[in-house]
Amino acid sequence: MQVRIWLWSLIIAFAVTAIFLPFLIRYFRAHGEGQTIWEKGLSWHEKKNGTPTMGGLMFITASVVATLIVGIWKHVLNGSAGILLFTLVFYGLLGMWDDSIKVFNRQNDGLKAWQKMLGQIVGAIVFIIVFSYEGFSMSLRVPFIGDVPLGVGYVLFAIIWLIGFSNAVNLTDGLDGLATGLSIIAFLAYGIIAQHQRQYGVMVFCLTVVGALAAFLIWNHKPAKIFMGDMGSLALGGALAAVSLLLHHELSLLWVGGVFVIETATVMIQVSYFHITHGKRLFKMTPIHHQFELDGWGEWRIDLTFWAIGAVFAATGVWAMW
Repeated sequence: MQVRIWLWSLIIAFAVTAIFLPFLIRYFRAHGEGQTIWEKGLSWHEKKNGTPTMGGLMFITASVVATLIVGIWKHVLNGSAGILLFTLVFYGLLGMWDDSIKVFNRQNDGLKAWQKMLGQIVGAIVFIIVFSYEGFSMSLRVPFIGDVPLGVGYVLFAIIWLIGFSNAVNLTDGLDGLATGLSIIAFLAYGIIAQHQRQYGVMVFCLTVVGALAAFLIWNHKPAKIFMGDMGSLALGGALAAVSLLLHHELSLLWVGGVFVIETATVMIQVSYFHITHGKRLFKMTPIHHQFELDGWGEWRIDLTFWAIGAVFAATGVWAMW
């Protein structure tokens, strides 16, 4: 039974993405809806100018369709799956709004920081309201300690968690296929944990995302035919945070999503160091994958190395939670 759910979740999401993504790419190309590369970025990225973006539209749609089909068919569609679908779609729409401004104005800047933050907060508040209504624990599971009741404090934690990881995946999405591969690894890890907990609604959601992203990667690896855009990265990050909350292994995401955390940490360290030293830089460029580019690493080498590190983080994280 569980094997069939695994297979159908992966197959349906993969098939929907693989069948319809080429049409979406052709549509975006025909309408000139491509990415504008930051003019102060790396010079060799300029050739990516005009590459279709907002590819997240396809794998989000495929994940929703596959989750609903498998969930209803196998009788595992529940409140957990519903709130995950909401999070994926809400953060995806927020990212789509951001991407649309960039595409239509032919610029790299989209929503203002406060606008994006406000949208992320609204999505997080809706999530925590439903989370509380469904009766999930408002305590934080801390490794080696156990559950720590936070009460209202858990609301603040959940909001920070959703915002933080939606931004973390967004920051990591700077090389062809990098964030896609890392997200496949992280969602697969949580799909295994969800199965172990018998949270089949969460399991189906995670596996449909894996299937959809696996197909998306065919066109997203170097040289990318389409980017996921903020629509995809914000949606994936928010959904990952939501999954960790629903599985009550919140802090595990710091390890399972370790590469996302490292990428984000380097940006925070760089900004802090820049202000403290009045203009000096600790890294050549952040997020850290750009440091490796400047050191002469190719995109494939960075992708494969970061994916391998992400796989080690995920596998040891699953082992620790088993």
